[in-house]
Amino acid sequence: MAITRNDSKRLYWKLSAYFFFFFFTWSSSYSLFSIWLGQEIHLDGAATGIIFSINAIFALCMQPIYGYISDRIGLKKNILFFISMLLIFVGPFYIFVYGPLLQYHLFLGAAVGGIYLGISFLAGIGAIESYIEKVSRKYEFEYGKSRMWGSLGWASATFFAGQQFNVNPNINFWVASASAIILVAVILSVKIEMTDYEMDKADSVTLKDVGGLFLLKDFWFLMMYVMGVSCVYAVYDQQFPLYYASLFPTVAMGNQVFGYLNSFQVLLEAGMLFAAPFIVNKIGAKNSLILAGALMSFRIIGSGLVDGPIGISSMKLIHALELPIMLIAIFKYLAANFDTRLSSILYLVGFHFTSQVGASILSPIAGQLYDSIGFRQAYIIMGIVALCFTFLSIFTLLNPKKNTNFNNNEKNLSQVV
Repeated sequence: MAITRNDSKRLYWKLSAYFFFFFFTWSSSYSLFSIWLGQEIHLDGAATGIIFSINAIFALCMQPIYGYISDRIGLKKNILFFISMLLIFVGPFYIFVYGPLLQYHLFLGAAVGGIYLGISFLAGIGAIESYIEKVSRKYEFEYGKSRMWGSLGWASATFFAGQQFNVNPNINFWVASASAIILVAVILSVKIEMTDYEMDKADSVTLKDVGGLFLLKDFWFLMMYVMGVSCVYAVYDQQFPLYYASLFPTVAMGNQVFGYLNSFQVLLEAGMLFAAPFIVNKIGAKNSLILAGALMSFRIIGSGLVDGPIGISSMKLIHALELPIMLIAIFKYLAANFDTRLSSILYLVGFHFTSQVGASILSPIAGQLYDSIGFRQAYIIMGIVALCFTFLSIFTLLNPKKNTNFNNNEKNLSQVV
């Protein structure tokens, strides 16, 4: 059965809606996470760093599992449905379980929170992005344009999050649960066609194939880039809202303005997702990863050099340029240089898993630096680290190879999932 334009268009809009409501749910409950920990739960920078580290540990435990299962089940939507159902309970979890446990015992609360957040959001996002990217290749729509709706969902939630937090932090959590109900409805409406070839391809994936990835030096070089560049910017972002809010006359004003800034940044990011595929195709996946790393390094170092809300806001907005380029480039790089049967495990382990390993190590160190030498000095150190790894990657990352995509040659439809 041939794939029609209507099939492609229908799935594009449904999966774009899924991206929108997933990110809306995530942003509502997580965009002010560090502010919630600091102002509502009353944790210091070191304790907050420990929580981010534990979150990263549980996420990295789930990412290889999600990746292997995703490649084994092909285009079946089981994982997305599972994640969507979990997210319905995000509001009650924060309000009645996570917050009280953190106040009772830091490590107990962090462990319980790490399990839930790791499975649902922090590892879940990689599984979702990988799945939709695979569908986009089969149904011939641009992944970047679909992913753009995720950025719009995040921006929409963040725009109101700061105001709602100042009224009552729990409002954001209830909004997240309401959004997750819509998310479940969206994924239930999605039907993906699988051919005999696609099912055989998925069935052929073995643990031996996965283990073989770790014998490839080029895979290790990619993980080195992710560890030294992508991971550092993720750690930078963790406690940035706390620093940003501290630059204003009142914390409440800082919370509100950060919500507006984050929303504006993500809107710019959404627009950049339209341009990113053109940039990546023009200069190549490797050069795009180097460009993204250079922009990240400049942003982090610049955050330590500028002073006041206007300067730091300008640095924050550079995120809207770098992230779309990296998101598109990483998929292009993996597809060009590695076995596409393992696309989910490649993305979840090579990118997300490695980022979480690095974050679990760097988050408590960054928290200690914030408390001891201040945010600005810590940012300069982190930016220099990212710049060094970016420079090394010029020599270690592969130039793209030609890759043949067999998905479009398959006509024998055997199953609808």
